[in-house]
Amino acid sequence: MAELDSSKSLNALLNGIVQCTYYSNPEISEELLQQEIYPQLSPHEFRALLDKMKGLLKSIVSADMDLNQLEAFLTAQTKKQGGITGDQATVIAKFWKNHKTNIRDSLITQSKWDNSLKTINWRVDLKSQSRHMDHGNTPIAIAEIELGKIGQLEDLKKRPGAAAPPARHPGAGLEGATSRGGRNLNFFAWSLMRPKLTRF
Repeated sequence: MAELDSSKSLNALLNGIVQCTYYSNPEISEELLQQEIYPQLSPHEFRALLDKMKGLLKSIVSADMDLNQLEAFLTAQTKKQGGITGDQATVIAKFWKNHKTNIRDSLITQSKWDNSLKTINWRVDLKSQSRHMDHGNTPIAIAEIELGKIGQLEDLKKRPGAAAPPARHPGAGLEGATSRGGRNLNFFAWSLMRPKLTRF
């Protein structure tokens, strides 16, 4: 029973470290982790355990270890003086196996400083000749490019009652086409018969 409780506590600590370090969750603090998970430890004992687990996770995450690398790494840690126990190694291995993908995706997202391409839509229009136009029957390609930070649109879509962004006519200007619900829309139109790019 004590071993089970110890494993649950260590798993909760690892989760708290990841929430604070890699997910930037402002609600998680070191003080909260000690109060909720290890209230029986002195501040000095908790700090030692916390620093050890932070260091191990940092090494594992930085190397993006696969299961074989992880096993070798943790085995070496159990043999070091002042290292970890076999039970702790088991908990860490299971935790990394379950959370590796989410942690890696979070780090990739945080490393993207600029907007990313979300979607692109395009179509070809054919203008009809008239007496008011010098050129007729000219194919025109119109593209709608949607840029945005990773997660902005997903968060918008998940909000209860969030309204769908209004449809825009392809000929609309760029004024007002940005920062609507996290969207950044650029419209381009160009003639398929001429190399010159026209931007509306």
